[in-house]
Amino acid sequence: MGDEPFSVVLADDVIEAETPCLRQLLDIYNFFSTPVLAVMEVPRESISSYGCIDADPVMHNGSSDRVYRIRDLVEKPKASEAPSNLAIIGRYVLTPDIFESLQAIDPGSGGEIQLTDAIRHLGRSRPIYAYRFEGTRYDAGDKLGFLKATVEFALRRHDLGAPFREYLKGLKL
Repeated sequence: MGDEPFSVVLADDVIEAETPCLRQLLDIYNFFSTPVLAVMEVPRESISSYGCIDADPVMHNGSSDRVYRIRDLVEKPKASEAPSNLAIIGRYVLTPDIFESLQAIDPGSGGEIQLTDAIRHLGRSRPIYAYRFEGTRYDAGDKLGFLKATVEFALRRHDLGAPFREYLKGLKL
């Protein structure tokens, strides 16, 4: 990748959006020329399952409710200690300097090198932004989330939607 920005896409986060989530992030990257993470609001009691951000809203395209300049990031905080309910979702546009940060940090949560910790380290030397993306996220890493995604995507297909809907209506539960 040389000196070029690149994307990281975690496959267990399935995002449906009119404008793909990664395209939304690239638009923010192209405006600010700095790393950008996808975030979404989650219930406060669920934040401990995610990395989350401490950030200031930034005016962008006439709105201040989607773009944030990150002050800090925390990997899987307790709900009572979380700086916000803005959870980091598995879409990132990063720059090659993240690799230096990955080498500079110690293992974190679960004894693993955490991308969130490396981004936090990188944020000490350059601005990092977050974007509250437009779209619906499915957690395909969770069995129920995987099933919800499968059913909802199948029902929306022009070739499968009608027969699948009839199949579901006919189940004897």
